[in-house]
Amino acid sequence: LGSSCIYPRECPQPMKEEYLLTGPLEPTNEGYALAKIIGLKLAKYYHEQHGMLTACPMPCNIYGTNDHFDFQRSHVLSALVRRFLDARDEGRAEVTLWGTGAARREFIHVRDVAEAILFLMTRHDDPDIINVGTGEDISIRDLADRIARAVDYRGEIRWDATKPDGMPRKCLDVTKLANTGFRPRICLEEGIRLTIEEYRRRKAEGRIA
Repeated sequence: LGSSCIYPRECPQPMKEEYLLTGPLEPTNEGYALAKIIGLKLAKYYHEQHGMLTACPMPCNIYGTNDHFDFQRSHVLSALVRRFLDARDEGRAEVTLWGTGAARREFIHVRDVAEAILFLMTRHDDPDIINVGTGEDISIRDLADRIARAVDYRGEIRWDATKPDGMPRKCLDVTKLANTGFRPRICLEEGIRLTIEEYRRRKAEGRIA
């Protein structure tokens, strides 16, 4: 398993599999990206030299069931769900978020990723990477607005532009995946609803760090 983070920072959009290693990486996740790239290359060499059956899915941003909601480990979508739901429950007048909100990201529910992995493991033997995503992205600002509306938070959203945005845009070209016959089934709206429900349940049960 790789990640859309392995593509160059200024990668043409949407990102095709052949764009890997065509430019410098995003500095804020360079170590993570390099580790993933080394693993992917190792899998390819094992396939070429020893005939090992190989599939190397490259998912976009994953969210959903059993995700982390504590701020030390959570990723953007789950972190936003917690911030806005807590702010609404506590009656806070404003929420401050990192960056400008202009960066664009692509999201896929973990259930779709799991099904894609099983699909590729049983029907796809190819050492080359294959993107796994929806092929659609959204700005972090629009995502925040959508989640705020979904939890009925009516306060002000402030953006701290002194904090980094990361890569300007990360949207995968999923043509190769679509050609295998696989399609994700959970749309972003439904995924957000499921994530909100899970956070509410875990919060009520006292299972949030």
